Amino acid sequence: MNNILALALLIIGGVLISLGVTASESLSSDISRFFTGSPTDKSVWLMIGGGVCVVAGLVGMSSRWKA
Repeated sequence: MNNILALALLIIGGVLISLGVTASESLSSDISRFFTGSPTDKSVWLMIGGGVCVVAGLVGMSSRWKA
């Protein structure tokens, strides 16, 4: 069961990172980057959340291999 959860976290993390990259290339993010020098908060949080999910999934998978 833990292995399935870790795999699901990896997949969800990949999707969130993909959505974050897509959002960072949008028109609103380009406008935000022009005025503030950084992309929109939504795209940043999507990439951070995706990264956390991927790391949690990798930790879950690696702990399964050790047992």
